[in-house]
Amino acid sequence: MTSFPELGEAAQRFVARRGKLLINGAWVDALSGKTFDAIDPASEAVIKTLAEAGPEDVDLAVKAARQAFEDSAWSRMRPVERERLINKLADLIERNTDELGELESIDNGKLQFLAKVVDVHGAVDSFRYMAGWATKIEGRTLDVSCGFPGEEYQAFTLRQPVGVVGQIIPWNFPIAMAAWKLGPALATGCTVVLKPAEETSLTALRLGELIIEAGFPPGVVNIITGFGEVAGAAIVAHPDVDKIAFTGSTVVGKLIGRQVVDTMKRVTLELGGKSPVIVFADADIDQAIAGAANAIFFNQGQVCTAGSRLYVHASIFDKVVAGVAAIAKSLKIGAGSAPDSQLGPLVSQVQMERVLGYIAKGVAEGGQVVTGGKRHGNTGFFVEPTVFTNVGADATIVREEIFGPVLVATPFSSEDEIVAVANNTDYGLGASVWTSNLGTAHRMARRIKAGTVWVNNHMSVDPNLPFGGMKQSGYGRENGRDIIEHYTEIKSVLIKIQ
Repeated sequence: MTSFPELGEAAQRFVARRGKLLINGAWVDALSGKTFDAIDPASEAVIKTLAEAGPEDVDLAVKAARQAFEDSAWSRMRPVERERLINKLADLIERNTDELGELESIDNGKLQFLAKVVDVHGAVDSFRYMAGWATKIEGRTLDVSCGFPGEEYQAFTLRQPVGVVGQIIPWNFPIAMAAWKLGPALATGCTVVLKPAEETSLTALRLGELIIEAGFPPGVVNIITGFGEVAGAAIVAHPDVDKIAFTGSTVVGKLIGRQVVDTMKRVTLELGGKSPVIVFADADIDQAIAGAANAIFFNQGQVCTAGSRLYVHASIFDKVVAGVAAIAKSLKIGAGSAPDSQLGPLVSQVQMERVLGYIAKGVAEGGQVVTGGKRHGNTGFFVEPTVFTNVGADATIVREEIFGPVLVATPFSSEDEIVAVANNTDYGLGASVWTSNLGTAHRMARRIKAGTVWVNNHMSVDPNLPFGGMKQSGYGRENGRDIIEHYTEIKSVLIKIQ
């Protein structure tokens, strides 16, 4: 196996020791004995061989989660004790920031310093925020008018954990997405079978070690590595899973949505996007240029809210496009571990070929490449940051999510025109508006059909701010008070007292 000198001692020790499934508090091989390789997208070298779970492993994990939920120290634990455990886990993650950031970078390809600052610290913040909710889950007392004259009733509601949750997370922000899923599940008292993406399983497994170290009882969190079409499908289909929480593509989300109907599982789906970045003539142009570039090139464009459609008022269109293209040309492309890298590789060869295929289709459909448009180098899954202009509204690269560093820029003339154009999409996850006019900002925030509208920034998130989409960007919300409702059930209690 290839040596990775860019990893610190702690990360190297983890890679050497860990490649198994976490089921009921124990690290075990897949029952089939199957394995698959974790690949470094910058060098294409094998990092680690991991256990490939099948339906039989998922069944064991679900049984462990069910036992922990129904009858264990976890099921009898007071809310304040859950809060302390989650906070302890957050402390352990923070203490191991360097190791987790290195693992995230080599596994995903993202810039190492961003992996630490954005992904790992974001996970810490998310767990700490959700820990506080453990002691704040509440029902209501209600006045009712049922029964016969002279009878009296006491009515109230309980909010109780939904049960065993199957969580399937994506490869673009692995540890952050694990925190977004695990935090509310643990705060509410649920138990979990977590499947990380097959492309990026390392930080989920390290997180599993920290969960054990924090003192969570066996079976509360089970981690299954493997492929979506096998292990993920088995989690979705399992009759003893009460809820599915999925973040990923709209195509897969639709399949999951159809499947869960058969067993009436609760489900939340955080899916794809085709987010517009709308720059008005009165915007701070330098700020808008930098913001638009970051909106599409951050994390190599592998973000569900990536600002992949840039709409600029015609009076400043050429200046803004030239500015964004100049930033694209200046970005230093390299491995995420290199301190001077500004754009890392895409996560896999499959994703690289997918993005290059979209670029080729954009050219074939008449688009003009202002900059980029090619693979970078011969080793690693690098794609040049790419800017298109002169692309029709019905072009494939305007309509479909690319999930790479590919931007389509188009001019507009009026507010009504841009509202219609921006909303002319199957998606509705995010959007940003760049303007110095407060009235324009408020009107656009109301008129744009998206789960989040940013003004003079793009992609900022906070644990207290609900996150999710409209239309084919999914349903349900992550973060904030709203997510607690997705991990609990309401029970009505009616007591006749006279």
